[in-house]
Amino acid sequence: MEEEIEKEVKTILIVDDEAPIRDILVYNLEKEGYQTIEAADGVTAVNMALEQKPDLILLDIMLPKLDGLSVCKRIKNSLNVPILMLTAKDGEIDKILGLELGADDYITKPFSVRELVARVKANLRKVEAISTNKVIENANEEKKKESKIVVGDLELDLDKFEVKVRGEIIDLTLREFEVLKFLASQPEQVVTRETLLEKVWGYEYFGDIRTVDVTVRRIREKIEKDTSIPKILITKRGVGYYIASK
Repeated sequence: MEEEIEKEVKTILIVDDEAPIRDILVYNLEKEGYQTIEAADGVTAVNMALEQKPDLILLDIMLPKLDGLSVCKRIKNSLNVPILMLTAKDGEIDKILGLELGADDYITKPFSVRELVARVKANLRKVEAISTNKVIENANEEKKKESKIVVGDLELDLDKFEVKVRGEIIDLTLREFEVLKFLASQPEQVVTRETLLEKVWGYEYFGDIRTVDVTVRRIREKIEKDTSIPKILITKRGVGYYIASK
């Protein structure tokens, strides 16, 4: 089902000055479910590619007005579209030159239609795979961003359970880390001792407010320059604690 959807939405630009070859390619590609557009010369090919942005281009090297290699170079300067070169020349120089100019693949005339269709599918799948990988990479990058909390001089790496203050790694217990994480995830927002007990310790310690105070004192001893004048973990008298954002 997914492949059928893919075929319906993919458009292929066929560039060849020989009408019979274009007709053969159009027939076979449309039979596979692809949409096709055609150009018989290099200048038209460039204009059509830039205007209609096809998903793949089949490009002959020997073209009137502008040769295929020049067409390839111009299109690749503006579009990241897979280009499959069609060449009557079997020389390695032509092939390598075409690939250096940005062509993704080539096939030598006379070609098997079955092989050409297979190459088209392979190149389109490669594009899909690259796009999928980019989405995954971006998602992973976002996840990496989410795995860190930075507030002023304080930096928490949630994956490593690591805390840094002004770039220096601070050794905290897991419970101390969890308290700091909970507060740092909502900077400048005062959190009551009762809330900390509920969210960090759980209900088994509910009511023992001193547990929070002792833990906060230990954290301050590790992260503050002067515990008598804290700059990071601040007390809101009679309410609770918060992390200063500056």
